[in-house]
Amino acid sequence: MNPMVRIFKDPEQLSLGAAEIFVERAARAITERGRFLVALNGGGTPNRLFRLLVREPIDWTRVHVFWGDERLVPPEDPESSYGQARAALLKHVPIPTENVHRIASDLEPAAAAMDYARVLKEFATPPLDWPRFDLVLLGMGEDGHTASLFPGSPVDITEPVIAVIAHYQDRPAQRISLTPLVFNAARHVVFLVTGTNKATTLTGVFNEYHSLEQYPVKRIQPSDGEVTWLVDEAAGSALTTPHP
Repeated sequence: MNPMVRIFKDPEQLSLGAAEIFVERAARAITERGRFLVALNGGGTPNRLFRLLVREPIDWTRVHVFWGDERLVPPEDPESSYGQARAALLKHVPIPTENVHRIASDLEPAAAAMDYARVLKEFATPPLDWPRFDLVLLGMGEDGHTASLFPGSPVDITEPVIAVIAHYQDRPAQRISLTPLVFNAARHVVFLVTGTNKATTLTGVFNEYHSLEQYPVKRIQPSDGEVTWLVDEAAGSALTTPHP
């Protein structure tokens, strides 16, 4: 299935569009399957979305929250994706504590990866050993990485969760990341991309001459699901896609 690209005037309008998708997908999943499984992303882009979701009519008792990747830092660290989501969203909504499935960032990398693979298996959709997420939110770095899948990393990963030692924008970090095995099982993947610094890379993502090794974001191709790119005008300035 070809991805859909929607270009918005600015990050605020993009966040509103993302909130609409989140609410619609949550309602559909809860009606059809009794629960909504969502994987959140980190970074600055989703913060406004998280704040918008606080006001939305979502049955948070049926929502299970996971993360696509995480830095191995304490939850209160500013670099923690869990901490970011908790501050902007989770502590403001009535979601049960047991429905929040954060990566155990206090463990050593290999142990944290094994632990999260175990958590995923508890929500597995047979014959898979991991869940079919109803919604996955992802971003894209200037270098074409997504989650903690970086350029030059192995393409044929056989594990659902991996430990990563990454240096991005001169910031070294130990990380845990879900892999394309999990992302590509999702029902709907939504990329949130903002800023002029992403414009050149974004055109490369849709160019067949750029490889999966060069742009790991291209590895996300669900076999039986949808992909939607929500892009602001700055990031999409080199694209020729009409506005929604």
